[in-house]
Amino acid sequence: MRKDIAVPQGELESARLAAERINNNLDGRKPTYYIETYGCQMNEHDSEKIAGILERCGYVPAADKAAANIIFFNTCCVRDHAEKKVFGNIGALKKVKDENPSLIIGVCGCMMQQKEVADKLFKRFPYLDMVFGTNELHMLPNLLEKVLNGERIELVRQMDGEIAEGLPVKRIDSVSQFVTIMYGCNNFCSYCIVPYVRGRERSRSVESIVNEVKDLAANGVKEITLLGQNVNSYYSEDDNADFPALLRAVCKVDGIERVRFMTSHPKDLSDGLIAAMAEEEKVCPHIHLPVQSGSDRILKLMNRHYDCERYFTVVDKLKAAVPGVELTTDIIVGFPGETEEDFEATLDMVEKIGYSAAYTFKYSPRTGTKAATMDEQISEEVKKERLKRLNDTVAKGLKAGSEKYIGQEGEVLVEGCDHRGETMAYGKLPCFKMVYFKGDESMIGSLRCVRITGITKNSLVGELI
Repeated sequence: MRKDIAVPQGELESARLAAERINNNLDGRKPTYYIETYGCQMNEHDSEKIAGILERCGYVPAADKAAANIIFFNTCCVRDHAEKKVFGNIGALKKVKDENPSLIIGVCGCMMQQKEVADKLFKRFPYLDMVFGTNELHMLPNLLEKVLNGERIELVRQMDGEIAEGLPVKRIDSVSQFVTIMYGCNNFCSYCIVPYVRGRERSRSVESIVNEVKDLAANGVKEITLLGQNVNSYYSEDDNADFPALLRAVCKVDGIERVRFMTSHPKDLSDGLIAAMAEEEKVCPHIHLPVQSGSDRILKLMNRHYDCERYFTVVDKLKAAVPGVELTTDIIVGFPGETEEDFEATLDMVEKIGYSAAYTFKYSPRTGTKAATMDEQISEEVKKERLKRLNDTVAKGLKAGSEKYIGQEGEVLVEGCDHRGETMAYGKLPCFKMVYFKGDESMIGSLRCVRITGITKNSLVGELI
């Protein structure tokens, strides 16, 4: 059962007063913060919430770590490399902390939701001030006040249906923003640690999501991306609403021009969602649909709950119902037991589907997952060689897929400008393809019609019509 929670206003004010009292040696300047974020879009959005809370407590952004009075590392636990990087970055701050004992160092996020990792980090670095997991964001003001008063804090809890609503959010000025619609995951893929650190699935109410989208629209946002570990399994008990129903509700918000979502799980992608994509003009013709492997045998070992036939069926339905739909995906190479035949099946699938982008990874064992204990672990050399072949195959398909746009016209939502050489404006077509064309800052936030004239390695080149 979902239970909504929030930051008590009194805790925000109390933490602000504590920060003001402790940092009164800054010659009138406000204390500063710096957040280093690892991992997915959900982690990025969590960092926006951390920033929002800190600013309500009187902090302002620092230009870099060296200028900060408080440093947070918002961690990811999907790959082993991320853990090593975080430990290395914490270790590198020892000298800084010795020279400036008032500096506050905190580590949070998915990696800290693994209690054994959090314990190890807290013990190894005695100058670390605070460690907390993904479930404690609403408690940050209280934790911060305790640290400002001299305590060291380690807090990691498991969630039981709780969702933190109404947290302050510091969003970077942008025409495109993330909106988290659900937390956790029930899939337990054998390689993935997310269900253990993010907890079981918990969906926000339709009303809370739509209200957040309305607020964003009122502040000039034109595109939103609905986020969840598996958006297809969104379900609000309060509203008896599934994901297609939510998608249609969000599309009714005035001021929002485009609606995107990620990530979708192939086993849960319904005909209702395909219909919503086809019928709602605001829903972009793009879907991120992780396949992970083109081998039925490996998919079963991964506990993905679909086979290649199911995946192809879903793709065929999408292409038939949504003209010009583009697919992006995630693929893992070197999963335990993957043979050359299994890998070649993945290459074959990539060629047949024609992805417009693929996020490719070498399998990385994560402690606590079933795959980490499987026999037939693949050598690093084989994984590296397969990853290169996979990337070469993806690149070939990407080139062919991009060339078909030459001569076509479309609307680009301008996100920014690139000043390397001649100034170029850039933004995405509805299908998620990035386009660069001659322009300037005055175009940011607007929709511009362009004609595609060429391609680069990962994007399109166009000209204003």
